[in-house]
Amino acid sequence: MPSLDVRADVTPIATQDGALTPPSDPLDVGWWSGGSRPGAATGAAVITGHTVHTGGGAFNDLEELASGDRVLVLSDGTTVAYDVATVEVLSRAELARESATIFARSGPGRLVLITCEDWDGTAYRSNVVVTAEPVTA
Repeated sequence: MPSLDVRADVTPIATQDGALTPPSDPLDVGWWSGGSRPGAATGAAVITGHTVHTGGGAFNDLEELASGDRVLVLSDGTTVAYDVATVEVLSRAELARESATIFARSGPGRLVLITCEDWDGTAYRSNVVVTAEPVTA
């Protein structure tokens, strides 16, 4: 994410008990292997990363992305470019209600970036969800 000066290694991850947990290293991010691959013509390519309330997470400033910001993903040796379309902060309940749409394997190809937000001193109360659309030549 050039606008945030973020570069991170991407590791394939799977859901565990219905949840996506990013890699343990807060500087790495995880691609949901049950969804679409980055660059796919259909479905959501979902990448999740840590926010660390004391600093140091790859996605700490994800909510600062803005419409039109570029996101680049290296997939199978090819760089796939996306432009941010939306940035939303959703409560855990809203994320659960919207999960079928957010994680859909159908519809136009897109990139979805997710991290935690709103640290209350003991837990995160919401999530930042960024949706980006592929850049067409």
